[in-house]
Amino acid sequence: MKGWKWLAIVLVLIAMVGTSECAEKFPAGPITYIIPFNPGGQSDVEARLQQPYLEKILGVPIVVTYVPGAGGGLAWTKFAQAKPDGYSVCGINTPHIILQPLAQADVAFKTEDLKPLCMFESTPIGLAVKKDSKINSTKEFIEFAKANPGKVTVGMSGKLSGHHLAALQFMKLTGTKLTLVTFTGAAPQMTALLGGHVEAAFGNSSDLVTFKDQIKVLAIGSESRMNLLSNVPTFEEEGLKFAPRIDRGVAVPKSTPPEIAAKLEKAFLDTVKAQDYSSKIQAAGFVPLGLSSEQSIKYIAEQTELCTKLLADDNLLLKK
Repeated sequence: MKGWKWLAIVLVLIAMVGTSECAEKFPAGPITYIIPFNPGGQSDVEARLQQPYLEKILGVPIVVTYVPGAGGGLAWTKFAQAKPDGYSVCGINTPHIILQPLAQADVAFKTEDLKPLCMFESTPIGLAVKKDSKINSTKEFIEFAKANPGKVTVGMSGKLSGHHLAALQFMKLTGTKLTLVTFTGAAPQMTALLGGHVEAAFGNSSDLVTFKDQIKVLAIGSESRMNLLSNVPTFEEEGLKFAPRIDRGVAVPKSTPPEIAAKLEKAFLDTVKAQDYSSKIQAAGFVPLGLSSEQSIKYIAEQTELCTKLLADDNLLLKK
């Protein structure tokens, strides 16, 4: 065998040994947990709840940082190119990470660039108005919107997000035309609703629970009524056959070594399985999931198929 071939084999073996040693020692320092939205939103709340559990399990500091913009797209675009060493993880949301690459020509990441470690919770989306609104039900909201086409402003967290999809589906199902107002995260979205800057909002269940005394939640996208919003009907109860939701998880770049990804996956799954953690997120208005990396990949593939069909058949979103 020629000398250069021997050299190539040796270099490959060295690289394999080096990777194995790095994985064995991982983690040896702080891990950055990137949130693709503003501080104070649901992704931030979830990360802060996870932080002490992850630090105990992994034995290193977990540093939460924020990269808001483009409905999460700014962070995911940057993160797809990040060093795949396990020392940075990024929150992911579906359908956001699916819709953006499908519907925006200028998105620089692909869904498969992000390797999910775990999908840890699901969040029903609800429709809410201010407490002093004259609207008291979904039926009244639809009637008002039909009488005032294009004049009813509705807040949502980011374009091509779960909120955006919910709003577009709602308009399609009800024959209404709403003016959608985009915010960089759930926190500014709810601030705008409370301040009267928008007339309504498609909001996360956790935010609706937090502000339930200051708003009127007209309907929620859960399969059955939520315990913390027991007086709020589901959309299906209101005659609309859809259950909008956002699923949240965490990912690493796709080329992250499997051994490192497995350690991180186990840390997140162990966190989700902790009984006191589960109780905390349910009390905050979240619905626990706990999908493994393999299960998350399968779930995202199924959701991608559904979203692609919506785009193709119903023309709900902008096309490339």
